[in-house]
Amino acid sequence: MSKSNQVSHEVAGSAPFQLAARVGLVAYGVVHLLVAWVCVQVALGDLDGGGVGKADKTGALQNLAANPGGGFVLWLIAVGLGFAVLWQLLETFTGARRSRKDKLLRAMNFGEVVLFGYLAYSAAKLANGSPASSTDQAQLGLIGSLLSEEWGKPVVIVIGLAIVAAGLFVAHHGWSKRFHEEQDFSKASRSTERAVIRLGQVGYVALGGVYAGAGLLVIVAAVQSQPQKATGLDMALRTLAVQRDGTLLLLVVAVGLAAFAFFTFLDARFRKVH
Repeated sequence: MSKSNQVSHEVAGSAPFQLAARVGLVAYGVVHLLVAWVCVQVALGDLDGGGVGKADKTGALQNLAANPGGGFVLWLIAVGLGFAVLWQLLETFTGARRSRKDKLLRAMNFGEVVLFGYLAYSAAKLANGSPASSTDQAQLGLIGSLLSEEWGKPVVIVIGLAIVAAGLFVAHHGWSKRFHEEQDFSKASRSTERAVIRLGQVGYVALGGVYAGAGLLVIVAAVQSQPQKATGLDMALRTLAVQRDGTLLLLVVAVGLAAFAFFTFLDARFRKVH
């Protein structure tokens, strides 16, 4: 083991870092619980955003900011996710993974670094009273800019396919119970272990399905040259809402996202932080 890896290993094994990483997971779970609640509101008929805002992670944080005590909670989320960024950076660049599948997990870790970092930044801005731009709006600007170029359409299609592939990978990660390899249930009962595994399967499949759906909308936007259809999670949920049985489907998605949130809370207890 190189000296840098040894230092990283010692840092990751320290009690303060272990606690910080677990706090970060709890913060990430809170964000998904908020998104699940927004999803329920959309399912119950708030399609224009009145009182709800964007049906994505940033929109969920904005809703929290509008409530009493929301600023304090947002600071806690920002700090927790900041810790999670440091942890996932260590997982990405100093882990001992070598197999092809483990390299995919490293890519997934790096994706979480970017996501955690953006959400921490957004939560801190909102807690400080400043507006935070939606990830969906940023995606809309990028897609619109690309589609304005002659070569842009195939590039956007490739981006859409990549998002679909990432969503399917997340869903498979859950359904195959790959996450279970990163957990330690030596001090837990078998029934607790089974419950966490089921929550993880349901949660990851729901999360992956939502993002795969968002990727399909990017592809549709490219084919039809309509960038406004490529606004990520928000548009994916609102598109689902207007379909036949859309309310039921959205409520199912909300349950799935809530399951992922509760899984994350439990994962904070049982995850191997190394």
